[in-house]
Amino acid sequence: METDTKNQLDFEAANQRLKGVVKRTPLEYNAGLSAKYECEIYLKREDLQVVRSYKLRGAYNMISQLSAEELSRGVVCASAGNHAQGVAFSCNALGTKGVIFMPEITPRQKITQTEMHGHGNIEIVLTGDTFDDCLREALIYTEAHQMTFIPPFDHYRIIEGQGTVGLEILEDLPDVEAVVMPIGGGGMAAGTSSYLKQHVPGVYLIGVEPEGAPSMLKAFEHGEPITLPEIDRFVDGAAVKRVGTLTYEICRELLDDMLLVPEGKVCTTILKLYNEDAIVVEPAGALSVAVLDACKDKIKGKKVVCVVSGGNNDIARMQEIKEKSLLYEGLKHYFIVRFPQRPGALKLFVTSVLGPHDDITRFEFIKKNDKENGPALVGIELQSADDYPALLKRMLAHRFNVLELNKDRTLFEYLV
Repeated sequence: METDTKNQLDFEAANQRLKGVVKRTPLEYNAGLSAKYECEIYLKREDLQVVRSYKLRGAYNMISQLSAEELSRGVVCASAGNHAQGVAFSCNALGTKGVIFMPEITPRQKITQTEMHGHGNIEIVLTGDTFDDCLREALIYTEAHQMTFIPPFDHYRIIEGQGTVGLEILEDLPDVEAVVMPIGGGGMAAGTSSYLKQHVPGVYLIGVEPEGAPSMLKAFEHGEPITLPEIDRFVDGAAVKRVGTLTYEICRELLDDMLLVPEGKVCTTILKLYNEDAIVVEPAGALSVAVLDACKDKIKGKKVVCVVSGGNNDIARMQEIKEKSLLYEGLKHYFIVRFPQRPGALKLFVTSVLGPHDDITRFEFIKKNDKENGPALVGIELQSADDYPALLKRMLAHRFNVLELNKDRTLFEYLV
């Protein structure tokens, strides 16, 4: 790493500032994942942090270094949720006012948590559809009111604070060989990578992004950060259109691999962590575990740490998470079925087309005034993805005219 960057980052000093404020999160050995991937896998449980994510580390580290005059004027931030909670907690702890800009699509649970941690010291402004939209408004507000902007990732003090995740990992597991880190804007990955590479040069570092928001990967491919025209906002804690300039430079130099995970795979991982380990993670928090299938050959036999970055998951999203998981695993399929114009067609569909373990989860006629012969939207859940070819074959054999909506994204989004 370039010398000037090294001089800008003092992780030990940041660690001292955070003592008594930030929880030292556990590094837990996971027997199930270790057996599955034939290595030693440890989970760095940042979902158990004071604000349920690592973001507090960077926010407090930066705000605590502001002058008394700067603190008197207050701070501003833009966040999809977790950074907002870190800033809110810090404002309350340090007795300063905060104005927090959040996207309008932010889950209600994260808004409520932010208000709770702020204890009356913060004001929340909901604006825009993405982090990048509310960032623009936050910067305008900051300048107009002469306050201090607390960026979510692209600042040395933020990177330094978030990098204390790496410091704790190395103290708990000195012989760590690989670390898997989720990437949104890149602050935690940049800081953690900087610290680990300084002390364990041979450690293998893997960054992971959601498939629908590959901003760091695209920056690598283009040789500089670029603004993606559109992103999938589902993994809200890691869905940014553009990574930071500082974080890009550090990650480009230090990361050994950069991988993507489909949103459906993330959902499957969320459910497995909950059902098998009683761990509640948000979508971004599941990224490091969800990517293990894609890098299993590279981590085999190694001591591996997966950073579970956050646990702010709104329970109201669980039905959506389950649906996305079933679709990704090939266990749920939607069709437009045009029933033959003959008596008993619907009964035939249920008794002869559906398999013994198939279940209709949705049925509605598309044309409300033509229920005898009109097309119907049918959702079917399977016990095994391998049952699908036989189901389709039976539909054709019994002369049911069907359109597979899972294969038509436009129609699927419109009808389902």
